[in-house]
Amino acid sequence: MDSRSSGAYDDVRTASRALATEAVHAGRDDLAGQGLHVPPIDLSTTYPSYDSRAEAARIDAFALDGAEPAGPPVYGRLGNPTVSRFETALARLEGTESAVAFASGMAALSAVLLARSAMGLKHVVAVRPLYGCSDHMLTAGLFGTEVTWTDPAGIGEALRPDTGLVMVESPANPTLGELDLRAVAHACGTVPLLADNTFATPVLQRPAEQGARLVLHSATKYLGGHGDVMAGVVACDEEMAGALRKIRFATGGVLHPLAGYLLLRGLSTLPVRVRAASANAAELVRRLAADPRVERVHYPRIGGAMIAFEVHGDPHEVISGVRLITPAVSLGSVDSLIQHPASISHRIIGPDGREDAGVGDRLLRLSVGLEDVEDLWADLDNALGERAITPVPLGEAVR
Repeated sequence: MDSRSSGAYDDVRTASRALATEAVHAGRDDLAGQGLHVPPIDLSTTYPSYDSRAEAARIDAFALDGAEPAGPPVYGRLGNPTVSRFETALARLEGTESAVAFASGMAALSAVLLARSAMGLKHVVAVRPLYGCSDHMLTAGLFGTEVTWTDPAGIGEALRPDTGLVMVESPANPTLGELDLRAVAHACGTVPLLADNTFATPVLQRPAEQGARLVLHSATKYLGGHGDVMAGVVACDEEMAGALRKIRFATGGVLHPLAGYLLLRGLSTLPVRVRAASANAAELVRRLAADPRVERVHYPRIGGAMIAFEVHGDPHEVISGVRLITPAVSLGSVDSLIQHPASISHRIIGPDGREDAGVGDRLLRLSVGLEDVEDLWADLDNALGERAITPVPLGEAVR
């Protein structure tokens, strides 16, 4: 069942719908007309075609501009109807023409870098902090790219004729630092701005409305929301989407249809989950900021469910002391997760890179879930240890 056949109907019905309504209905508007209530999962890897001439023409058309083939699907690497439904819905939520899904967030970023490099645009300007593996990918030049790290004020000066991309993350992982995306986009000139919107989600901000040409998500996080699906997605204009589809076809970084189904289901509750978790986070921020065992709390102005805080004591003792909160990588799930970025998510970039990014050795990152806030605070309170403590010297605090 091909969700792409519903495009004209969708355009008419969705011009003025609120985000909460789009989250529930986008990518599903054709279901009732087909006698369905829940989107089907199409697990086919290939599809029959008795007209090989017409099929050849469709494949040639895809090779030309990466547009999704009209009519029935062709092959799983070109696209899948279930995944297309998720892409349609995410594009609606982000306010872009299109979206292209991948097997992981890093696969999505890889495709962007490869697409720009294929045009001879191998230089990237980036602002720290970024997610640790994104930072590592750029710094290591794994795709023949060269990166210039700068602060927002230096973006314009850092641009070169071969600059293919400017990359930022706001709120940033893990410090939750925020950027003026509109000002950053202006500084980029004609160079595309990629904004990682994983932490904020379209519930809290829509970077495309502020000038970003590409919006990146690790869909593993809030878009899925239950810690049981791995995916990445780029929301963008159709021209960029075509280039990304061709890279996806060539490299095979496709999203499995079951993952596409789970992500579409996750989007339906995204606004409710983000707002409920954000309310929990705001209360925990209030308590942590007043706690003498905590040196500093980082929390973005736009809100959200992510908290970063620096402790006076040993951060590893906090990690080992939680019982309700899960000490684990990742974020954005219905349950709360805590980790020590300098040891885990950002260790790959090395101490100098962490220092440049403001990722201190006492910093902890907390992804707040949907548990009762009193239970969460009781667990944190216990893990933080005795209230009357003497700050531990840095060399002793981190083992």
